[in-house]
Amino acid sequence: MKPIGPIPAGYAALDGELAIGGKKASELVEIAGRTPLFIYSRNLLTHRIAQLRAAMPERLALHYAVKANPFGPVLEHLAPLVDGFDIASGGELEMAGAAGIDPRRISFAGPGKRDAELEAAISRGVTLNLESEGEAARALAIGERLGIAPRLAIRVNPSFDLKGSGMKMGGGAKPFGIDAERVPALARDIIASGAEWRGFHIFAGSQALSAEAIIDTQAQTLTLAADLAVASGAPLPHCNLGGGFGIPYFPGDEPLDIAAVGDALSRKLADLPEILRETQFCIELGRYIAGEAGVYLCRIVDRKVSHGETYLVTDGGLHHQLAASGNFGTVVRRNYPVAIATRFDAPVEEEANVVGCLCTPLDRLADKAGFPRAEVGDLVAVFCAGAYGASASPAMFLGQGPAAEILV
Repeated sequence: MKPIGPIPAGYAALDGELAIGGKKASELVEIAGRTPLFIYSRNLLTHRIAQLRAAMPERLALHYAVKANPFGPVLEHLAPLVDGFDIASGGELEMAGAAGIDPRRISFAGPGKRDAELEAAISRGVTLNLESEGEAARALAIGERLGIAPRLAIRVNPSFDLKGSGMKMGGGAKPFGIDAERVPALARDIIASGAEWRGFHIFAGSQALSAEAIIDTQAQTLTLAADLAVASGAPLPHCNLGGGFGIPYFPGDEPLDIAAVGDALSRKLADLPEILRETQFCIELGRYIAGEAGVYLCRIVDRKVSHGETYLVTDGGLHHQLAASGNFGTVVRRNYPVAIATRFDAPVEEEANVVGCLCTPLDRLADKAGFPRAEVGDLVAVFCAGAYGASASPAMFLGQGPAAEILV
């Protein structure tokens, strides 16, 4: 048998079933009207923000990265809990607007921003994290045409990356940001233009579980920010330190020690160089805030045996949970935390493969894992589904369409 990943804290059984928000999985499916279904927990979202507030320095602002989960009710729930929102497209700008989020709480990163996206952001007072000198020139020209001083920051491509991160966003040639040595000249040009100078965005990597790696990266980020501010000849109003906080997905993964990260960052922020003394700092987190607060439910529609192996065939799959299928950046496929939701507290009775409904051998949600015996009609739960599930999977593959989503 192959092990499955650790089920996050905060989930329990009610009458033998997985319960979320005080309701059984089967009841939530009835409320939604169908499977597959993403369920997001208000309580777990709120609890995660409280954990972060307790661990991080008081002066550090918390931003939510909308790309992790842009579901409208999730954004509305987080709006009073976090200090800002980070977006990566004009579409996310519209989603944030629909959720009632003040545009001046939003920053907009990402390469390849179209002129229409730049104009929408500038006209609403969104901070642009500029990814190139060309983008800066376009933003300044649009601001001049509109008669608006755009709010501009520079996304820096640092020479370092976040060690052990799932996706490295800095270090060497990257499509993201402006190489550090070219930043001071552009910063001086932006300040001279009359634009509202908003500082730096420095994001080195994501999905790290090592506190030591994050502590080291944050220290390097603060040093780089100070050096670039001195070279730019102006105090730094704001600095986004990036994110990178990971969550356990796979067997053997251990939770990130955020208390250690917070303690180290507190010491750093208490001993800043003069040029950073008045700087506002933030971190942007998406996966760490929303990931463990979500569960994906799908229903077993067939049970079959092939060459002695049991297959539980569901109405879900990689079109909603690309990462859980092992097709979103993993080299060796390992099992996410998966359970039989309708037999949540039952003992393991068999080895089974959980697969989706797509005509591809890539559509696998669990390989040779231990489960209670499950039958047609039972519900399968895939955990850690609150981030990069519905928002990062090919929902239209084979005409399947999106899953339902609810916040409870």
